[in-house]
Amino acid sequence: MSGYSEDEKLRVQQLRALRRRWLRDQELSEREPVLPPRRPGPVAAFWERFLQPGGLWRHLLFKACKTSGFVLVRVVVPAWIILYYLKYHVMKMPHGIVMSNPRIFPGDRILETGEIIPPLKEEPDEHH
Repeated sequence: MSGYSEDEKLRVQQLRALRRRWLRDQELSEREPVLPPRRPGPVAAFWERFLQPGGLWRHLLFKACKTSGFVLVRVVVPAWIILYYLKYHVMKMPHGIVMSNPRIFPGDRILETGEIIPPLKEEPDEHH
């Protein structure tokens, strides 16, 4: 027995026709895909309108704004939060607090210069 029987040939032909029809149905027409209208947010809509006419300065300004926003969100704000936590929750003495100098009285010695503070001038007992 060589070759297909008549029923087998008909079945193969029907399968080929079905495959061809299925492949043809997979092709998209000009109207497809039908997507809902895209509604960007206010910031995205602004940048789309801003960049439409083109121009190098507009694109450079856009890149600068995107970069500065990235740096602000990814570098400055986390650094500020870490600094705040370290300054007010970890350090024993917070940065920026200055201890006041001790009072200096007549007769005291200044350590850096070795100078002795002279006594105060005595004021007369007379009142104005």
